[in-house]
Amino acid sequence: MTRSLVVLGGTGDLAGRLLLPGLAELEDAGKLPDDLVVVAVGTRDRSDEDYRGWARDRLAEHADRVPETARDALVARLSFEQGDVTRPEDLRRALDRAGGSPVVYLALPNTIFLPTLEALEEAGLPDGTVIAVEKPFGRDLADARRLNEVLHRLVPEDRVFRTDHFLAMQTVLNILGLRFANRLFEPVWNAAHVERVEIVFDESLGLEGRAGYYDSAGALRDMLQNHLLQQLALIAMEPPTAIDARSLSARKADVLRAVRPPADMARHTVRARYTAGTVDGRDLPDYVDEDGVQPDRGTETYAEYTVTVENWRWAGVPFWLRTGKALGSDRQEIAIHFKPVPHLPFGGSEPQPDVLRLRFDPDGIALELNLNGADDPFELERRSLDMALAPQRLSAYGLLLQEMLTGRATLSISDVEAEESWRIVEPILAAWAADDVPLLEYPAGSDGPSRPV
Repeated sequence: MTRSLVVLGGTGDLAGRLLLPGLAELEDAGKLPDDLVVVAVGTRDRSDEDYRGWARDRLAEHADRVPETARDALVARLSFEQGDVTRPEDLRRALDRAGGSPVVYLALPNTIFLPTLEALEEAGLPDGTVIAVEKPFGRDLADARRLNEVLHRLVPEDRVFRTDHFLAMQTVLNILGLRFANRLFEPVWNAAHVERVEIVFDESLGLEGRAGYYDSAGALRDMLQNHLLQQLALIAMEPPTAIDARSLSARKADVLRAVRPPADMARHTVRARYTAGTVDGRDLPDYVDEDGVQPDRGTETYAEYTVTVENWRWAGVPFWLRTGKALGSDRQEIAIHFKPVPHLPFGGSEPQPDVLRLRFDPDGIALELNLNGADDPFELERRSLDMALAPQRLSAYGLLLQEMLTGRATLSISDVEAEESWRIVEPILAAWAADDVPLLEYPAGSDGPSRPV
Protein backbone atom coordinates (compact mmCIF):
# COMPACT_ATOMS: atom_id res chain seq x y z
CA MET A 1 0.00 0.00 0.00
CA THR A 2 1.41 3.39 -1.03
CA ARG A 3 1.03 5.86 1.82
CA SER A 4 0.80 9.64 1.61
CA LEU A 5 0.23 12.30 4.25
CA VAL A 6 -2.13 15.25 3.83
CA VAL A 7 -1.79 17.83 6.60
CA LEU A 8 -4.82 20.12 6.83
CA GLY A 9 -3.54 23.19 8.61
CA GLY A 10 -0.06 22.58 7.27
CA THR A 11 1.18 26.09 8.04
CA GLY A 12 -0.05 26.17 11.64
CA ASP A 13 1.79 25.98 14.94
CA LEU A 14 1.10 22.27 15.40
CA ALA A 15 2.55 21.42 11.99
CA GLY A 16 5.65 23.56 12.41
CA ARG A 17 6.39 22.79 16.05
CA LEU A 18 5.48 19.08 16.30
CA LEU A 19 4.45 17.31 13.09
CA LEU A 20 7.36 18.33 10.86
CA PRO A 21 9.95 17.57 13.60
CA GLY A 22 8.28 14.19 14.19
CA LEU A 23 8.52 13.41 10.48
CA ALA A 24 12.17 14.51 10.45
CA GLU A 25 12.92 12.06 13.26
CA LEU A 26 11.32 9.26 11.25
CA GLU A 27 13.31 10.32 8.19
CA ASP A 28 16.51 10.19 10.19
CA ALA A 29 15.62 6.75 11.60
CA GLY A 30 14.84 5.38 8.12
CA LYS A 31 11.21 4.75 9.07
CA LEU A 32 9.46 6.72 6.33
CA PRO A 33 8.40 4.91 3.14
CA ASP A 34 10.73 5.75 0.28
CA ASP A 35 7.82 7.00 -1.85
CA LEU A 36 5.99 8.94 0.88
CA VAL A 37 4.50 12.22 -0.37
CA VAL A 38 3.54 14.96 2.10
CA VAL A 39 1.01 17.58 1.00
CA ALA A 40 0.34 20.53 3.30
CA VAL A 41 -2.89 22.49 2.90
CA GLY A 42 -3.24 26.11 4.02
CA THR A 43 -5.20 29.22 3.17
CA ARG A 44 -2.31 31.44 2.05
CA ASP A 45 -1.06 31.44 -1.53
CA ARG A 46 2.40 29.82 -1.46
CA SER A 47 4.51 27.96 -3.97
CA ASP A 48 6.04 24.61 -3.09
CA GLU A 49 9.40 26.34 -2.68
CA ASP A 50 7.92 28.98 -0.39
CA TYR A 51 6.47 26.26 1.81
CA ARG A 52 9.70 24.29 1.83
CA GLY A 53 11.55 27.40 2.99
CA TRP A 54 9.01 27.89 5.79
CA ALA A 55 9.34 24.23 6.78
CA ARG A 56 13.14 24.41 6.72
CA ASP A 57 13.03 27.32 9.16
CA ARG A 58 10.62 25.51 11.50
CA LEU A 59 12.81 22.40 11.48
CA ALA A 60 15.93 24.44 12.25
CA GLU A 61 14.07 25.88 15.25
CA HIS A 62 12.26 22.81 16.57
CA ALA A 63 14.25 19.84 15.25
CA ASP A 64 17.83 21.05 15.57
CA ARG A 65 18.88 17.69 17.06
CA VAL A 66 17.97 15.94 13.83
CA PRO A 67 20.85 15.94 11.33
CA GLU A 68 20.51 18.54 8.61
CA THR A 69 20.70 15.84 5.93
CA ALA A 70 17.55 14.20 7.31
CA ARG A 71 15.79 17.55 7.57
CA ASP A 72 16.65 18.35 3.98
CA ALA A 73 15.46 14.92 2.84
CA LEU A 74 12.10 15.53 4.51
CA VAL A 75 11.77 19.02 3.03
CA ALA A 76 12.28 17.53 -0.44
CA ARG A 77 9.14 15.41 0.08
CA LEU A 78 6.93 18.42 0.87
CA SER A 79 4.48 20.17 -1.40
CA PHE A 80 1.79 22.77 -0.77
CA GLU A 81 -1.80 23.26 -1.85
CA GLN A 82 -3.70 26.45 -1.17
CA GLY A 83 -7.22 25.68 -0.10
CA ASP A 84 -10.12 26.04 2.28
CA VAL A 85 -10.44 22.85 4.33
CA THR A 86 -14.24 23.21 4.38
CA ARG A 87 -14.48 23.24 0.54
CA PRO A 88 -14.79 19.74 -0.98
CA GLU A 89 -13.21 20.79 -4.29
CA ASP A 90 -10.09 22.12 -2.52
CA LEU A 91 -9.74 18.91 -0.51
CA ARG A 92 -10.23 16.81 -3.64
CA ARG A 93 -7.36 18.64 -5.33
CA ALA A 94 -5.05 18.00 -2.35
CA LEU A 95 -6.01 14.32 -2.18
CA ASP A 96 -5.42 13.86 -5.92
CA ARG A 97 -1.98 15.43 -5.60
CA ALA A 98 -1.06 13.19 -2.67
CA GLY A 99 -2.23 9.98 -4.32
CA GLY A 100 -2.03 6.56 -2.70
CA SER A 101 -3.82 5.77 0.54
CA PRO A 102 -3.51 8.97 2.55
CA VAL A 103 -3.34 9.75 6.22
CA VAL A 104 -5.44 12.91 6.44
CA TYR A 105 -4.30 14.80 9.53
CA LEU A 106 -6.64 17.51 10.86
CA ALA A 107 -4.06 19.83 12.43
CA LEU A 108 -6.86 22.34 12.91
CA PRO A 109 -8.84 24.10 15.63
CA ASN A 110 -11.46 21.67 16.87
CA THR A 111 -14.17 24.23 16.07
CA ILE A 112 -13.84 23.36 12.37
CA PHE A 113 -13.45 19.58 12.68
CA LEU A 114 -17.10 18.96 11.77
CA PRO A 115 -17.30 21.10 8.59
CA THR A 116 -13.93 19.71 7.50
CA LEU A 117 -15.07 16.11 7.94
CA GLU A 118 -18.31 16.87 6.09
CA ALA A 119 -16.28 18.39 3.26
CA LEU A 120 -14.08 15.27 3.14
CA GLU A 121 -17.23 13.15 2.91
CA GLU A 122 -18.43 15.15 -0.08
CA ALA A 123 -14.98 15.10 -1.69
CA GLY A 124 -14.72 11.32 -1.40
CA LEU A 125 -11.79 9.45 0.09
CA PRO A 126 -9.42 6.91 -1.52
CA ASP A 127 -9.43 3.31 -0.29
CA GLY A 128 -7.40 2.77 2.86
CA THR A 129 -7.59 6.38 4.06
CA VAL A 130 -6.72 7.02 7.72
CA ILE A 131 -8.14 10.12 9.42
CA ALA A 132 -6.26 11.65 12.35
CA VAL A 133 -7.85 14.30 14.57
CA GLU A 134 -6.28 16.28 17.39
CA LYS A 135 -7.61 16.77 20.88
CA PRO A 136 -9.84 18.01 22.36
CA PHE A 137 -12.27 15.80 20.45
CA GLY A 138 -15.29 18.10 20.41
CA ARG A 139 -16.41 20.56 23.05
CA ASP A 140 -18.95 18.36 24.81
CA LEU A 141 -20.58 14.93 24.62
CA ALA A 142 -23.10 15.90 21.94
CA ASP A 143 -20.33 17.37 19.77
CA ALA A 144 -18.17 14.26 20.20
CA ARG A 145 -21.09 12.06 19.14
CA ARG A 146 -21.68 14.16 16.01
CA LEU A 147 -17.99 13.91 15.09
CA ASN A 148 -18.03 10.14 15.59
CA GLU A 149 -21.11 9.76 13.40
CA VAL A 150 -19.40 11.56 10.50
CA LEU A 151 -16.11 9.74 11.01
CA HIS A 152 -17.86 6.36 10.93
CA ARG A 153 -19.48 7.28 7.62
CA LEU A 154 -16.06 8.14 6.22
CA VAL A 155 -13.85 5.26 7.37
CA PRO A 156 -14.02 2.22 9.68
CA GLU A 157 -13.23 2.83 13.35
CA ASP A 158 -9.87 1.07 13.05
CA ARG A 159 -8.78 3.76 10.55
CA VAL A 160 -9.65 6.67 12.85
CA PHE A 161 -6.76 8.03 14.92
CA ARG A 162 -7.89 10.30 17.77
CA THR A 163 -4.58 11.76 18.81
CA ASP A 164 -3.43 12.16 22.40
CA HIS A 165 0.33 12.63 22.42
CA PHE A 166 0.50 11.77 26.13
CA LEU A 167 -0.20 8.14 25.16
CA ALA A 168 3.12 8.11 23.27
CA MET A 169 5.16 9.52 26.15
CA GLN A 170 7.70 7.14 27.64
CA THR A 171 6.49 7.36 31.23
CA VAL A 172 2.87 6.72 30.24
CA LEU A 173 3.86 3.73 28.10
CA ASN A 174 5.92 2.42 31.01
CA ILE A 175 2.70 1.94 32.97
CA LEU A 176 2.08 -1.09 30.78
CA GLY A 177 5.49 -2.69 31.30
CA LEU A 178 5.60 -1.86 34.98
CA ARG A 179 2.20 -3.37 35.71
CA PHE A 180 1.97 -6.33 33.39
CA ALA A 181 5.58 -7.55 33.14
CA ASN A 182 6.37 -7.60 36.88
CA ARG A 183 4.72 -9.91 39.38
CA LEU A 184 5.75 -7.49 42.13
CA PHE A 185 3.08 -4.85 41.46
CA GLU A 186 -0.08 -6.43 40.06
CA PRO A 187 -1.06 -8.33 43.28
CA VAL A 188 -1.18 -5.03 45.22
CA TRP A 189 -2.67 -2.91 42.41
CA ASN A 190 -6.14 -2.66 43.93
CA ALA A 191 -8.30 -1.10 46.63
CA ALA A 192 -7.08 -3.52 49.30
CA HIS A 193 -3.59 -2.01 49.12
CA VAL A 194 -3.84 1.41 47.40
CA GLU A 195 -4.96 4.39 49.47
CA ARG A 196 -5.19 6.99 46.69
CA VAL A 197 -3.86 7.88 43.24
CA GLU A 198 -2.67 11.35 42.20
CA ILE A 199 -2.32 12.34 38.54
CA VAL A 200 -0.75 15.80 38.36
CA PHE A 201 0.46 18.00 35.53
CA ASP A 202 1.53 21.34 36.99
CA GLU A 203 3.35 23.78 34.70
CA SER A 204 5.39 26.89 35.43
CA LEU A 205 4.62 28.10 31.90
CA GLY A 206 1.90 30.69 31.48
CA LEU A 207 -0.28 31.27 28.46
CA GLU A 208 2.73 31.62 26.11
CA GLY A 209 0.75 33.26 23.31
CA ARG A 210 -1.89 30.50 23.06
CA ALA A 211 -4.95 32.61 23.95
CA GLY A 212 -6.58 31.83 20.60
CA TYR A 213 -7.03 28.23 21.66
CA TYR A 214 -6.64 28.19 25.42
CA ASP A 215 -9.09 30.95 26.36
CA SER A 216 -11.92 29.07 24.66
CA ALA A 217 -10.91 25.73 26.20
CA GLY A 218 -9.52 26.19 29.71
CA ALA A 219 -7.59 23.75 31.87
CA LEU A 220 -10.44 21.25 32.24
CA ARG A 221 -11.00 20.76 28.52
CA ASP A 222 -7.31 21.16 27.62
CA MET A 223 -5.84 18.60 30.04
CA LEU A 224 -8.20 16.81 32.41
CA GLN A 225 -10.85 15.72 29.92
CA ASN A 226 -8.32 13.88 27.76
CA HIS A 227 -4.67 13.55 28.84
CA LEU A 228 -5.18 12.89 32.54
CA LEU A 229 -8.26 10.69 32.14
CA GLN A 230 -6.29 8.56 29.69
CA GLN A 231 -3.57 8.13 32.32
CA LEU A 232 -6.23 7.16 34.86
CA ALA A 233 -7.58 4.57 32.43
CA LEU A 234 -4.13 2.98 31.95
CA ILE A 235 -3.46 2.94 35.70
CA ALA A 236 -6.84 1.44 36.59
CA MET A 237 -7.58 -0.95 33.71
CA GLU A 238 -7.70 -4.72 33.92
CA PRO A 239 -4.86 -6.68 32.23
CA PRO A 240 -5.38 -6.71 28.44
CA THR A 241 -5.10 -9.94 26.48
CA ALA A 242 -2.55 -8.27 24.17
CA ILE A 243 -0.92 -4.89 23.64
CA ASP A 244 -2.98 -4.00 20.60
CA ALA A 245 -5.58 -1.39 19.74
CA ARG A 246 -8.64 -3.53 20.33
CA SER A 247 -7.55 -4.97 23.69
CA LEU A 248 -6.21 -1.70 25.11
CA SER A 249 -9.24 0.34 24.00
CA ALA A 250 -11.67 -2.19 25.46
CA ARG A 251 -9.96 -2.25 28.85
CA LYS A 252 -9.60 1.54 29.01
CA ALA A 253 -13.24 2.00 28.03
CA ASP A 254 -14.31 -0.34 30.86
CA VAL A 255 -12.54 1.92 33.35
CA LEU A 256 -14.00 5.14 31.97
CA ARG A 257 -17.51 3.67 32.08
CA ALA A 258 -16.96 2.98 35.78
CA VAL A 259 -15.71 6.49 36.63
CA ARG A 260 -18.15 8.53 38.66
CA PRO A 261 -17.84 12.32 38.69
CA PRO A 262 -17.82 14.08 42.07
CA ALA A 263 -21.14 14.13 43.91
CA ASP A 264 -20.29 17.36 45.77
CA MET A 265 -18.86 19.70 43.12
CA ALA A 266 -18.00 22.52 45.53
CA ARG A 267 -16.05 20.14 47.76
CA HIS A 268 -14.35 17.88 45.23
CA THR A 269 -13.61 20.23 42.33
CA VAL A 270 -11.54 23.42 42.17
CA ARG A 271 -11.23 26.00 39.40
CA ALA A 272 -9.00 29.05 39.45
CA ARG A 273 -6.96 31.40 37.27
CA TYR A 274 -3.65 33.10 37.85
CA THR A 275 -3.06 36.73 38.70
CA ALA A 276 0.14 38.71 38.25
CA GLY A 277 3.30 37.24 39.73
CA THR A 278 6.84 36.05 39.08
CA VAL A 279 7.81 32.59 37.84
CA ASP A 280 11.49 31.69 37.53
CA GLY A 281 12.40 35.37 37.29
CA ARG A 282 9.75 36.07 34.64
CA ASP A 283 7.04 38.60 35.42
CA LEU A 284 3.61 37.42 34.29
CA PRO A 285 0.55 39.69 34.07
CA ASP A 286 -2.91 38.76 35.29
CA TYR A 287 -4.34 36.06 33.04
CA VAL A 288 -7.17 38.43 32.10
CA ASP A 289 -4.57 40.95 30.86
CA GLU A 290 -2.82 38.46 28.55
CA ASP A 291 -3.10 39.27 24.83
CA GLY A 292 -6.19 37.72 23.28
CA VAL A 293 -7.98 36.83 26.53
CA GLN A 294 -11.66 37.69 26.96
CA PRO A 295 -12.07 38.26 30.73
CA ASP A 296 -15.84 37.72 30.74
CA ARG A 297 -15.38 34.10 29.67
CA GLY A 298 -14.16 33.18 33.15
CA THR A 299 -11.65 30.69 31.72
CA GLU A 300 -9.80 28.67 34.34
CA THR A 301 -6.03 28.11 34.19
CA TYR A 302 -6.13 25.65 37.11
CA ALA A 303 -8.46 22.69 37.51
CA GLU A 304 -8.69 19.74 39.84
CA TYR A 305 -11.25 17.12 40.69
CA THR A 306 -11.50 13.85 42.56
CA VAL A 307 -13.34 10.89 41.06
CA THR A 308 -13.90 7.26 41.98
CA VAL A 309 -13.84 4.13 39.83
CA GLU A 310 -16.86 2.07 40.82
CA ASN A 311 -15.69 -1.48 40.18
CA TRP A 312 -14.39 -4.40 42.20
CA ARG A 313 -10.73 -3.50 41.91
CA TRP A 314 -10.94 0.21 42.81
CA ALA A 315 -14.09 0.78 44.87
CA GLY A 316 -13.46 3.50 47.46
CA VAL A 317 -10.07 4.66 46.11
CA PRO A 318 -10.01 8.39 45.26
CA PHE A 319 -8.29 9.42 42.03
CA TRP A 320 -7.15 13.05 42.30
CA LEU A 321 -6.49 14.84 39.00
CA ARG A 322 -4.91 18.29 38.89
CA THR A 323 -3.38 20.64 36.36
CA GLY A 324 -2.45 24.30 36.36
CA LYS A 325 -0.43 26.94 34.54
CA ALA A 326 1.96 29.60 35.89
CA LEU A 327 2.61 27.62 39.07
CA GLY A 328 5.78 27.95 41.14
CA SER A 329 7.25 24.64 40.01
CA ASP A 330 6.72 21.88 37.48
CA ARG A 331 5.23 18.77 39.03
CA GLN A 332 4.27 16.23 36.39
CA GLU A 333 3.75 12.74 37.72
CA ILE A 334 1.48 9.87 38.60
CA ALA A 335 1.77 8.94 42.28
CA ILE A 336 0.39 5.67 43.62
CA HIS A 337 0.04 5.97 47.42
CA PHE A 338 -0.16 2.57 49.08
CA LYS A 339 -1.85 1.99 52.43
CA PRO A 340 0.39 1.90 55.51
CA VAL A 341 1.22 -1.44 57.10
CA PRO A 342 -1.29 -2.45 59.81
CA HIS A 343 1.32 -2.55 62.59
CA LEU A 344 4.90 -1.33 63.10
CA PRO A 345 7.12 -3.10 65.65
CA PHE A 346 9.39 -0.03 65.79
CA GLY A 347 8.64 1.99 68.90
CA GLY A 348 7.89 5.65 68.26
CA SER A 349 7.90 5.32 64.49
CA GLU A 350 4.95 6.58 62.48
CA PRO A 351 3.92 4.34 59.58
CA GLN A 352 4.50 6.14 56.28
CA PRO A 353 2.94 4.54 53.23
CA ASP A 354 5.03 3.46 50.25
CA VAL A 355 4.68 5.68 47.19
CA LEU A 356 5.39 4.76 43.58
CA ARG A 357 6.01 7.82 41.40
CA LEU A 358 6.06 7.81 37.60
CA ARG A 359 7.63 11.13 36.62
CA PHE A 360 7.56 13.14 33.42
CA ASP A 361 10.18 15.53 32.04
CA PRO A 362 12.66 14.19 32.92
CA ASP A 363 11.16 10.74 32.71
CA GLY A 364 11.83 8.57 35.72
CA ILE A 365 10.44 6.13 38.25
CA ALA A 366 10.83 6.43 42.02
CA LEU A 367 9.73 4.10 44.81
CA GLU A 368 9.61 5.64 48.28
CA LEU A 369 10.16 3.05 51.01
CA ASN A 370 10.81 2.75 54.77
CA LEU A 371 14.22 1.25 55.55
CA ASN A 372 16.30 0.74 58.65
CA GLY A 373 18.28 3.84 59.58
CA ALA A 374 22.02 4.26 59.07
CA ASP A 375 22.62 5.69 62.57
CA ASP A 376 20.21 3.47 64.47
CA PRO A 377 19.19 0.26 62.70
CA PHE A 378 16.11 0.04 64.92
CA GLU A 379 14.78 3.37 63.71
CA LEU A 380 13.22 3.84 60.27
CA GLU A 381 14.43 6.17 57.56
CA ARG A 382 12.61 7.25 54.43
CA ARG A 383 14.50 6.40 51.25
CA SER A 384 13.67 6.82 47.59
CA LEU A 385 14.89 4.38 44.96
CA ASP A 386 15.14 6.53 41.82
CA MET A 387 15.72 5.51 38.23
CA ALA A 388 16.05 7.97 35.36
CA LEU A 389 14.81 6.70 32.02
CA ALA A 390 16.92 7.13 28.91
CA PRO A 391 15.46 9.62 26.42
CA GLN A 392 13.01 8.18 23.90
CA ARG A 393 14.51 7.59 20.48
CA LEU A 394 11.38 9.09 18.91
CA SER A 395 9.39 11.98 20.33
CA ALA A 396 5.73 11.44 21.15
CA TYR A 397 4.65 12.87 17.79
CA GLY A 398 7.29 10.90 15.93
CA LEU A 399 5.90 7.69 17.44
CA LEU A 400 2.29 8.69 16.74
CA LEU A 401 3.06 9.51 13.10
CA GLN A 402 4.83 6.17 12.72
CA GLU A 403 1.70 4.42 14.05
CA MET A 404 -0.55 6.31 11.64
CA LEU A 405 1.61 5.70 8.58
CA THR A 406 1.82 1.97 9.31
CA GLY A 407 -1.93 1.70 9.90
CA ARG A 408 -1.74 0.80 13.59
CA ALA A 409 -4.12 2.40 16.09
CA THR A 410 -2.57 1.08 19.29
CA LEU A 411 -2.04 4.60 20.65
CA SER A 412 -5.36 6.00 19.43
CA ILE A 413 -8.38 6.86 21.57
CA SER A 414 -11.50 4.92 20.60
CA ASP A 415 -14.95 6.38 19.94
CA VAL A 416 -16.24 4.98 23.24
CA GLU A 417 -13.33 6.42 25.23
CA ALA A 418 -13.83 9.86 23.70
CA GLU A 419 -17.52 9.91 24.55
CA GLU A 420 -17.11 8.48 28.05
CA SER A 421 -14.49 11.11 28.87
CA TRP A 422 -16.99 13.83 28.04
CA ARG A 423 -19.67 12.08 30.11
CA ILE A 424 -17.33 12.30 33.11
CA VAL A 425 -16.53 16.01 32.84
CA GLU A 426 -19.86 17.39 31.60
CA PRO A 427 -21.41 17.59 35.11
CA ILE A 428 -18.30 19.47 36.25
CA LEU A 429 -18.51 21.90 33.32
CA ALA A 430 -22.20 22.46 34.06
CA ALA A 431 -21.56 23.16 37.75
CA TRP A 432 -18.77 25.59 36.88
CA ALA A 433 -20.87 27.36 34.24
CA ALA A 434 -23.63 27.81 36.84
CA ASP A 435 -21.08 29.23 39.34
CA ASP A 436 -21.86 26.43 41.79
CA VAL A 437 -18.08 26.30 42.24
CA PRO A 438 -16.37 29.69 42.74
CA LEU A 439 -13.61 30.83 40.36
CA LEU A 440 -10.64 31.30 42.69
CA GLU A 441 -7.40 33.15 42.01
CA TYR A 442 -3.74 32.40 42.69
CA PRO A 443 -0.61 34.48 42.12
CA ALA A 444 1.62 33.31 39.29
CA GLY A 445 4.58 31.54 40.85
CA SER A 446 2.57 30.20 43.80
CA ASP A 447 1.54 26.62 44.63
CA GLY A 448 -1.98 27.27 43.38
CA PRO A 449 -5.23 28.49 44.92
CA SER A 450 -6.07 28.31 48.61
CA ARG A 451 -9.38 26.64 49.24
CA PRO A 452 -11.96 28.77 51.07
CA VAL A 453 -12.42 27.72 54.70
